[in-house]
Amino acid sequence: MAKYLLLKHYRGGPTPVIDMPPFDRWTPEEFSAHMQYMKDFAARLEESGEFVDSEALAPEGTFVRYDGEGRPPVTDGPFAETKDLIAGWMLIDVDSYERALELAAELSAAPGQGGRPIHEWLEVRPFMTAPPTITE
Repeated sequence: MAKYLLLKHYRGGPTPVIDMPPFDRWTPEEFSAHMQYMKDFAARLEESGEFVDSEALAPEGTFVRYDGEGRPPVTDGPFAETKDLIAGWMLIDVDSYERALELAAELSAAPGQGGRPIHEWLEVRPFMTAPPTITE
């Protein structure tokens, strides 16, 4: 078994990758159907032993990095001009990379407005199992 992090990306900007209006333009029924799809998907993976955890993320955030002098610069974000927003994540534990891709594709079909699949982008990231080796 190998663990993978599925990052749910919503992309906007002048050429959005998915045609999905912000959640505040969805009807309560559309939002409920979307959330129910996510819950049902997670429940099915829990039954198969492939689900580890998941969370939705608020659109607000803060960027922090060490400045070399002990005062971390803090910047509000994501910014309005950002074209990418990580809206949530799911941690899975599956037999293969191919299975992780299969599940990510299925999760990408979550319903949006009008019940149509939103075709959101999911980033599939494996957990590092050993530190990288450096060969000279």
